[in-house]
Amino acid sequence: MRRFVRIGLATMLAVSVAGAAFCRDAGHSRALSARKAETMASELWEWKKAELKEAYGRMWETRCMELGDLRMPFWYAVYGGKPAEGRSLYISMHGGGNTAPEVNDGQWENQKRLYRPAEGVYLAPRAAVDDWNMWFRPHIDTLFDMIIRMAVVMEDVDPDRVYLMGYSAGGDGVYRMAPRMADHWAAASMMAGHPGESSPVNLRNIGYMIWMGGKDAAYDRNTLAAEYGRRMDSLQRDDPEGYLHQTHILPECGHWMNRADTVAVEWMSRLRRNPYPGRIVWRQEPSNPRETFYYLSVPAGEAAGGREVHVDRDGNTFTVTRNDYRTLRIWLNDRFVDLSKPVRVVVDGREVFRGKVKRRAEHIAATVDSRVDPDYIFSAVLEICDGECRAL
Repeated sequence: MRRFVRIGLATMLAVSVAGAAFCRDAGHSRALSARKAETMASELWEWKKAELKEAYGRMWETRCMELGDLRMPFWYAVYGGKPAEGRSLYISMHGGGNTAPEVNDGQWENQKRLYRPAEGVYLAPRAAVDDWNMWFRPHIDTLFDMIIRMAVVMEDVDPDRVYLMGYSAGGDGVYRMAPRMADHWAAASMMAGHPGESSPVNLRNIGYMIWMGGKDAAYDRNTLAAEYGRRMDSLQRDDPEGYLHQTHILPECGHWMNRADTVAVEWMSRLRRNPYPGRIVWRQEPSNPRETFYYLSVPAGEAAGGREVHVDRDGNTFTVTRNDYRTLRIWLNDRFVDLSKPVRVVVDGREVFRGKVKRRAEHIAATVDSRVDPDYIFSAVLEICDGECRAL
């Protein structure tokens, strides 16, 4: 299958635009027009969706994602009519943890019935392992990526309307996975979980809710939830255009909140993901650093826990105020920058690049294959390395 796909992508690159849309000369492709770049991106995305359906369709039909030796069964239901732009997707994580499998099975069954959106695909996965950290171990990133991709392909989900939620141990997962994969979500809601060492700084561009019983004192969940809410209050005071959030501490409730938290579904449903935010704050989590975040990427060997990047965008100008990496890439397309005009990059107050950036077929093909998200198909890229910047 993989060999077939690689041959297919190469063929698509050759035929996706009329005439000599691109050619290779000493390893570099000829620049594309905006129209040809968009046509190529659209055609390659359709090709990628067909690949995903063939590669993972059986898993979707059998309701079980497979990753090596891991198995993550899931249940889903579709509610309401399908909007023109596609359905919404709610990934809802159950409670339990380091306990007998049958206890987690019971929690999974409960999660299936706990929430019901007016519209969308409501999907409750069953954790692949029975452990205290079952919802934020490193394999969760890949499995959630797979679920989102397959929901887009199989159920026509709009990738800008994907939401994360979870109760108890599932709330632990929201605390970790909402910031870790913030570029995937429109909003997230944490119910009755424990934050551990998670940080909210990556939540700058999504909606976020905290729901907690005021008497839920086990592991200090109640006091830590209130503190997390205050941290988000502080972040929003310093950055009023970001960190949309609500904190609900219900004084009469313990670990069970009598379904008061179900209103989170309707609140989240009003929000859409912005894949190209004007400000990105990206702090790597120690347990599972990622190579990409919105329109930024770093080399796999440099991704490390605790490293941060802060980037502001104003039209075609990108201002990097913090970069803990030797190499940082800024990916571009015509959806959020005007590639017919010069692009400017400022690092620590110094202009390091000003000029036009060419659209190239290989960047489109590479990001279709690596990001697997129609919003994150990029035709151009700038690389900042050791304080200098160049177009690739």
